[in-house]
Amino acid sequence: MKMRLFFVKSVLVLLILVGFLSGNPALGQVKKDTTIILITNVAMQIEISEALNDLYNFKFEKAEQQFRWLKQKYNWHPLPYFLLGLSEWWKIMPNTKSTQYDDKFLAYMDSTIRVAENLYKKTPEYKVEAAFFLAAAHGFKGRLYSDEERKNWTKAAVEGKSALNYMEVCREKEHLSPELLFGDALYNYFSVWVPENYKSLKPLMWFFRKGDKQLGLQQLKEVSYNAFYTRTEAMVWLMRILNSYENDQPRAYQISEYLYQTYPDNPYFHRYYARMLYARGFHLEMEKQSKLILARIDSAHVGYEATSGRYAAFFLGQLYETQRRLDDAKKYYELAVSYAEQIGATETGYYLFSLIALGEINQKQGNKAEAMRYFKEVKKKSDRKDEAYKDAKKRLKNMEKGD
Repeated sequence: MKMRLFFVKSVLVLLILVGFLSGNPALGQVKKDTTIILITNVAMQIEISEALNDLYNFKFEKAEQQFRWLKQKYNWHPLPYFLLGLSEWWKIMPNTKSTQYDDKFLAYMDSTIRVAENLYKKTPEYKVEAAFFLAAAHGFKGRLYSDEERKNWTKAAVEGKSALNYMEVCREKEHLSPELLFGDALYNYFSVWVPENYKSLKPLMWFFRKGDKQLGLQQLKEVSYNAFYTRTEAMVWLMRILNSYENDQPRAYQISEYLYQTYPDNPYFHRYYARMLYARGFHLEMEKQSKLILARIDSAHVGYEATSGRYAAFFLGQLYETQRRLDDAKKYYELAVSYAEQIGATETGYYLFSLIALGEINQKQGNKAEAMRYFKEVKKKSDRKDEAYKDAKKRLKNMEKGD
C-alpha cells in the first residue's frame, strides 16, 4: 500500500499538485502549423539508436560518449542535454534512495530547459518541439522532487505546473507525433484514475480538462509501438499500469519479458521480470533469474545492488519454503532482510514478511526463542494497522499460550 501511494504521489506532481492551469488563454495563441524537425529526423535517429540501446542496457559510458558528440554538433538544441540527463536518471532508477546522481541529473535537465526556452522564444518553427523538451525536463525534475527520499513537494509542484503548461502547447499540434503523445497518454489515464481511487482529490480535477482512461491506455500502446525517443519510457509506464491497476498480468508479463530480453543488463527491467515470473508462478525461470540477479550483485555488475537483491532473495525464500527446503528458505529470507536493512527499507512487505517467514521456520524447527525474536521485530518495525503486525501479534500470543 505504501509503494502504491508513493507511485500515486509521483503521478500527482503532473496532475494535481501543479496549480490550476486549464483555461490559460495564452495556450490558444500557438499556431497549429508549427512543425517538428529534429526529434522526427530519421538520420538523427539512426545516429543515436545504438546510444539509446546502450543507455537502457546500462552501458552508460558508451551512450554518453555519443550524446556528448551530439551536443558538440547540436549545442543549440535541447535533445543532447536531455539525453545526458536521461542517462543520469537511469543511474538513479535501480535505487531511488541514493542521491549521488541528483545534482548531475538536475544540471542536465536545467540545461535542457535553458536551451529549449531559447528555442521556444526565438524560433517559431521549433516551438512545439521545444515545448516537448520543456514538458519532459520539467516533468522529470518533478518526479525526482516528489520521490519518497526527497519529498520536496513545493519544487515538485512548480516543476509539474511548468510541465503541464508546455504539454498543453504540444497538444495544440493538430496531429500529435508518437513522441508528443506520451505526455497526453499519461494525463488521459491518470486524470481519471486518480479521482476514481482517491475520492478526496476528485474536486481538484474540476479545474483540469477531462481525461479518458481508455484513450490514455491506447495512446501509451501507440507510443510503445511507434515512438523512438519515448518508446521505452512508455513501455515501462504501460507495464506498471497493466500490472498494478488494470489487472492484466499476462500483458504486463509480456512487456517485462521483452524489456529484459532487449536490455538484459538493465537491473530494473531484470528485477521486474523476476517479479512477474514470481507472480505468474513460473518458478523454474524465476529461480534462474533471481540467482542471476544475486550473482550480478556479488560481482558488482553495474546497477545491481541491494534493492534488486531484496526482491530476488525474497522470491527464492518463498520458493524454497513451499518446497519444504527450510534451510535454503532461511538462507534467502535472511539475505532479503540483510538487503532491506542496507537500504533502510525496513517498513516494506518484503522485509516484514521475510521476518515472519523466518519466525515461522524457526518455530517449526523448535527454535522458540529465535522465532519469538523475529515476531517481536515485526511488531517493532511495522504499523499497528499492517497485516504483518497483526500476524506477528497473533503468533506471539499463541506461542506465549504454548500453542
